[in-house]
Amino acid sequence: MNILKFITINSFWLLFLACGSGNTKPSSLFAIELEGNKNKFKKNETVAIGLKNKKEKTIHSVTYSIDGKEMPISGNTITLDIPTLGNKLLKATVDYDESSVEITKKIKVLASKAPEIYTYKIINEYPHDINAYTQGLEFHNDTLYESTGQKGTSWLRKLDFEKGEVLHQIDLDDTYFGEGITILNGKIYQLTWRGRIGFVYDLKSLKKLDNFQYGKSKEGWGLTNDGDKIFKSDGTEKIWFLDPGTLTEIGNIQTVTDKSIFNMANELEYVDGKIYANVYQKESMMIIDANSGAIEGVVNFGGLKKKVTQHEKLNVLNGVAYHPKRKTFFVTGKNWDKLFEVQIVKKQ
Repeated sequence: MNILKFITINSFWLLFLACGSGNTKPSSLFAIELEGNKNKFKKNETVAIGLKNKKEKTIHSVTYSIDGKEMPISGNTITLDIPTLGNKLLKATVDYDESSVEITKKIKVLASKAPEIYTYKIINEYPHDINAYTQGLEFHNDTLYESTGQKGTSWLRKLDFEKGEVLHQIDLDDTYFGEGITILNGKIYQLTWRGRIGFVYDLKSLKKLDNFQYGKSKEGWGLTNDGDKIFKSDGTEKIWFLDPGTLTEIGNIQTVTDKSIFNMANELEYVDGKIYANVYQKESMMIIDANSGAIEGVVNFGGLKKKVTQHEKLNVLNGVAYHPKRKTFFVTGKNWDKLFEVQIVKKQ
C-alpha cells in the first residue's frame, strides 16, 4: 500500500509539473523590441525590429503580422504597409525548440502626412426650421431628408429645401433621441443616440419597416453609405461598417491624423471615396479616407454660425449633405434658421 501511495503521489506531481510547463506565458519567453522603444509610427514607415529571447531558447523562425497581414522582414526591419490605421496589435509567431507561440505588442499606426486645410464659399442660403435640432441630412434626387434629435422633438422629414417646407414628417416616440440617417436601396436608415436601436423606413411613404440593434458600437451618431455598405459613427475613433441586409457590424476603420488617433466624428456624408464628418462641438469637418481612416483634410467653417439668427437655443454646426448634380455641399446646425449651400475650397 505504501509503495502504491508513493507511486500515486509522484505521478500526480509529474502530471502537475507537465501541465505547468505547458501553461508558460509566451511573454515570459519572448518580447518584441522596436526601434527606439517607440509605439507610434506612420503608415509605410520602415522600423527596426527584434525579438528578445528571455530564456535563450533555440529559435527556428519568426513571422510578424498585423491584422492577419504578414510583415516581411528585410534585414532587421519591417515596413508598416497596412491598409487601415489606428490602434494595432503587432503579432510575432515564434517557432522554437519543438513548440510555437504567439506574442503581441500594442502600437499606433498614424497617417503618413498632415491633413490639408480647407475653407468654404457660400453659394446660396435657404430657410431652415429654427426648431430643428439637426442630426442627419441627405439628398435623394432633389429632395432633402432630415433627422432631428432631442426627446420629444425627434423627427424624420422630407423637405423642399429651397422653400424650407416640410413635405412629410413622422415623429419618433418621445423616449427616443434621433440621430443620423442614410438612404440606400429605397430605404431610409435612422439611428437613435443611446437607445441602442435603429429604424428602417420605406423611402417613398416613410412607413417604418423594421428595427435593428447595435452590436459593439454603444451609441448612434452618424450614418452614410457608399452604395454597398453603410458607415456608422458612434462618438469614438471608430467608424463602423454595417451590412445593409443584416445591419450587423462587419468591420471598422479608425480616424487618425499624422499625430494622433482622433474621435468625435458626428454626422457623415460619403463622396467619391471620402467620408465628410462634422466634428462634434466644433465648427469644422473632417475629410476621411474611407478605406484607411486617414484624415486627409479639415474644413474650417468658422464664421458660419454668426450668419444665422442668434438665440438662446442656438447650438453647434451639424448636418452635411452632398448634392451630386449641383456638386455642392449643404450644411446647417442645431436650431439654425438657415441652410447653406457651399463649395469646399483649399485654403490658399
